[in-house]
Amino acid sequence: MQWKKVIIPFVVLAIGYAGMEVIASVGNEKSENQPIDTRPVVSVQQLEAIDYTVSLSSYGEIIPLESTNLAAQVSGEVISWNENFVPGGLVKRGEVLFTIEKDAYEAALLQAQANLSSAQAQLIQEQAQAEVAQREAQSMPQNRVTDLYLRKPQVMSAQAAVKSAEAQIRIAQRDLNNCVVRAPYDALIINREIGTGDFVTTGTIAATLNNVESAEINFPVASFDQHLLPTNIAGSPAVVTVNNRSIKAFIHRDLGVVDQATRMTHLVARIDDPYGMRSGKPLVKYGNYANITFTGKTLKNVFRVPQELVNNGQIWLLDENTELKSKTIEVVREEGAYFFIRGDIDGANLVMTPPDYPLDGMKVKVISSDKHLVAATPVNQGN
Repeated sequence: MQWKKVIIPFVVLAIGYAGMEVIASVGNEKSENQPIDTRPVVSVQQLEAIDYTVSLSSYGEIIPLESTNLAAQVSGEVISWNENFVPGGLVKRGEVLFTIEKDAYEAALLQAQANLSSAQAQLIQEQAQAEVAQREAQSMPQNRVTDLYLRKPQVMSAQAAVKSAEAQIRIAQRDLNNCVVRAPYDALIINREIGTGDFVTTGTIAATLNNVESAEINFPVASFDQHLLPTNIAGSPAVVTVNNRSIKAFIHRDLGVVDQATRMTHLVARIDDPYGMRSGKPLVKYGNYANITFTGKTLKNVFRVPQELVNNGQIWLLDENTELKSKTIEVVREEGAYFFIRGDIDGANLVMTPPDYPLDGMKVKVISSDKHLVAATPVNQGN
């Protein structure tokens, strides 16, 4: 029995060794029958042309449409002013800002009215005398009837005196009206230089006002974006973003010049009722910097591809033989992480994961594909 204990371990070892040899031989046979595929692995996506409407953006400062240094048009003592006529106050068009003492101007108007009455009376008298002279001239020789005899110069002088008196009334009435100073438009009071009891003279600056009926934003457009501006830019809608608020605006005009230093062109956008006096909307303060976005031209038949796939104006495509093929394209616009390109590539398979050292004609193995070019963000397609 002892010899069995010695022989059995050797038998087990022999059987195990034989099994290992069989397995190894089978593995070698399979590896010899299946050659290794050394082709680089790539993924592709099919290119499809789109019409893309460009969205342009810029920035600028919100400024008033106009600013006025309000001046007194008559001389006199300031006797009252509006409670909103203070820095930061808002007043409506036509609202009284301050008043000047009127006594002297009311007296001047009465004097002008009296002068008009006197001139009219003189005209009536001269016209009556001219009628008498006209009747008498009918019985006189024609060579003795002159304009002076018919009192034509006297009538004309009286008519001129009436017109002069009427003009004096207009001036006196204007001066009287100017004793009440009104807002020329919906306005924000920037500063006030007068107070009750001050004596102002004609031309004295009383306050500075900013128009709040409309605001403007003067913003630049870079030279590489200028070819994307619509042909008729005036009136185009825009969106102004300030303090995380989006506000409707419109492009009012092109300033018509190119900055000599920056080579940029400048456009002007307008915002209606920025301080909400008519609409009740939250105010948009002057002096804020704002972003402005508006629609540019529509790019026809372009392709949207990630920037990293474009190298020296070329992309890599996969042909019907699963071989790489380089293709020269035109970069039309850069937007975020993408290029919009043009070329004869509609329906072609774009290589999304090219090898480290791609070559024309290189055989590759495709692991995934899609019918459409997939982008990380939605594409804005024009109609």
